[in-house]
Amino acid sequence: MEMRQLGRSGLLVSELSLGTMIFGEDSPRSTPPDEAERIIDHYLDAGGNFVDTANVYADGRSEEILGKALKGRRDQVILATKVRFRRGSHVNDIGLSRRHIMQEVENSLRRLQTDYIDLYYAHMWDPIVPIEETLRAFDDLVTAGKVRYIGASNFKAWQLMKALAVSDAKGYARFTAAQYQHSLAIRDIEREFIDLFLSEGLGSVPWGPLGGGFLSGKYKRGDKPGAGRLATTPDHDEEAWRRRSTQRNWQIIDAMGEIVEIRGKSYSQVALNWLLSRPEVSSVIIGVRTPAQLADNLGAVGWRLSEDELARLNQVSAIDQGYPYRMMELYGKR
Repeated sequence: MEMRQLGRSGLLVSELSLGTMIFGEDSPRSTPPDEAERIIDHYLDAGGNFVDTANVYADGRSEEILGKALKGRRDQVILATKVRFRRGSHVNDIGLSRRHIMQEVENSLRRLQTDYIDLYYAHMWDPIVPIEETLRAFDDLVTAGKVRYIGASNFKAWQLMKALAVSDAKGYARFTAAQYQHSLAIRDIEREFIDLFLSEGLGSVPWGPLGGGFLSGKYKRGDKPGAGRLATTPDHDEEAWRRRSTQRNWQIIDAMGEIVEIRGKSYSQVALNWLLSRPEVSSVIIGVRTPAQLADNLGAVGWRLSEDELARLNQVSAIDQGYPYRMMELYGKR
């Protein structure tokens, strides 16, 4: 597996990152601990080194599974986790306050059975905590050696840029990674964030690269699934069926199908390879549930879509630029 620089940092990460959100979940579609350990073993044996979790995944069990599975080989792995969402009933058991960050980093370190976290994400913007307080807490963790690098997820563009400006002005540790939903089905972040990532040296680490499974090619027009993730996800959620079953997205599936037939690749491999072709992407998170899904996803590396194939996928999945981007495209060039 190819190693890539995480943004402009000195950290090298594998082009596919192992996502562990459903490891240990209390759900029939979760990955039980024993199988999760087999997946981790296979991923590391395949050359992967970048594992992603969060303190809220499976109520902390995801971190616990990783802590056990990585015993004796912790130094082989770039381990990422997150902080922000509620972790208890106390009024302060949520958010990006100094109190909550310091409390949760200790809990994550205990569950992960490690004394440091390679990459610590702010999981979402906190509207009531000054960003200076959050960044000072993160900087103290970096200084103390408990955290090596920091990242952001689910911030608005202005919020992310403000955080970077505060870090630069105060001399705090700076975000080096940004984790956002990005796929052929969901390209919304391209209006603002991609230029920001490239300009400011942030490595993009996309989640949801298969659009919640929609881009896996197993769904057909007019047939809403009766079981599985897309069938059970509420309509308001980011990965709801109503957001996936659109005319545009079915046209993407058709274009992918042409490539699948010619190349002999799977739909998932084409979707992942499209993301890997993008210059801002440092690593793509694969959220596999089974060893078979991992084996298929690993087939996304070691080859590249042609320029014509990329152009076709970009064209069919293009999103409306909207204002002011349309106007800037027409009149903003010199």
